[in-house]
Amino acid sequence: MPEPLVVGDVFRQAARAVPHRTAAVLGERSLTFSELDAWANRTAGALAARGVGPGDRVAVWAGTTLASVPVFAALAKLGAVFAPLNGAWGPREVERVLDRFGAALLIADAERDAQAAALASLVRTQTVTFDALSSEAEVRTADDPRVLVDEADPHVVFYTSGSSGAPKGAVLSHRANMLRSLPGALLEPRGAMVCPYPLFHMGAWTIALQQWQARDAVVFVSNASAEEIGGAVSRHRATRLNAIPAIWRRLLEAMAGASPPELSSIRFADTGTSATPPELLRAIAAAMPEAQVRVFYGSTEAGGVTVLEHADMWRKPGSCGVPGPLVTVRTDDAEQLLVRGPLLFDGYLDDPHATDVALVDGWYATGDLATVDDDGFVTIVGRVGEVIRTGGEAVAPGEVESVLATHSAVADVAVLGLPDDQWGEVVCAVVVPRLDGAPPRLDELRGHCSGVLASYKHPRRLVLVGEIPRTPATGQIQRRLLLERVR
Repeated sequence: MPEPLVVGDVFRQAARAVPHRTAAVLGERSLTFSELDAWANRTAGALAARGVGPGDRVAVWAGTTLASVPVFAALAKLGAVFAPLNGAWGPREVERVLDRFGAALLIADAERDAQAAALASLVRTQTVTFDALSSEAEVRTADDPRVLVDEADPHVVFYTSGSSGAPKGAVLSHRANMLRSLPGALLEPRGAMVCPYPLFHMGAWTIALQQWQARDAVVFVSNASAEEIGGAVSRHRATRLNAIPAIWRRLLEAMAGASPPELSSIRFADTGTSATPPELLRAIAAAMPEAQVRVFYGSTEAGGVTVLEHADMWRKPGSCGVPGPLVTVRTDDAEQLLVRGPLLFDGYLDDPHATDVALVDGWYATGDLATVDDDGFVTIVGRVGEVIRTGGEAVAPGEVESVLATHSAVADVAVLGLPDDQWGEVVCAVVVPRLDGAPPRLDELRGHCSGVLASYKHPRRLVLVGEIPRTPATGQIQRRLLLERVR
């Protein structure tokens, strides 16, 4: 019987082969592969002492911190499930997820410690800070836990917003995560890769696993500013950078400024997640003439779906490329893109209805409308549903509407996604103001959302109207009609 594809082996094997090579970096702190593997083993011992075992679910609520890395590896070795929660979420959003998640443990950073402790009693789980867990790990041995883990076992749950506004937990098996991050010729010279994605995001851990399977370094950043990313690239002579279009624009603007970041070491400049205008790709190529520029399209549920290679960039403007290895695509009668292959997620955690809607006869329904030309190149032309995709994040209009509707100056409200070159889409509040006062300002509405919704869900545009078009029978917002009017 062949050896199973399990994530814990990535750390074991790299620690044996290249123990002193850097595995992960954040700021001034770094971990070699031997340090990471040993600390993962100690952390596994501390987690096991708290009762965490195979199949148990552990949530992590934190900002970007290197402390998440040994926890990620430790849970993989224990056969437990790692669920990183968005650090931008407030307590109400976290409680909503944890109430259904069934966590054996909630791990929080110092900034969220008090809020996590308050949540623990509400959702009936224990909680611990990274610092406390680290102290518990220090007294444990570095012996590998050697738990029997199957490649079909769940490894990670990534939460992604759906059209209902309730985040859904996309379950990824060890096998899917290993195949998603397999870098092809494993031991080719690769170089460090800077990862600007936050550590609740599937993209961050896929990038990290790609680097770790290739036995090279991933460089995390504390924020996605041009200064932080540019400094990380320069210090580590990184050869790879994957960023959403908004971040690439930020970097290009900085390169034209008084203190441009040093990006000359980059050989692979990758983008995607949201719409990538051809003029932006030309600007990236012009700024880094030694780099291969590529566009990737995918999702938490499907992994990497297509790639547009540098050689095809100008021949197929606007396309997101052809299907990647192990991926099969087609469109249904409504021109929705469907995806099949071993990179797919296993379904939504404890949500069979949502899983049955998304996965039909082995095909994942992306929710994206697409065309496929005679050469097999895929172009995304729209969305089936109403979810707004902004800067790589999903926003359910109804969730934002329910908050904005409570503002004292709002009589009626609808939320739309407006096309935007930088963010893909931006959240736009279309408001009917009350007649008995001044109309609301955009900054007032954003402030009203603070502490209730994550910042990426706050409106970036405001349009005042006299009426929201709704269906006569049910009162549902006629979003397409409203979008045409707003445009």
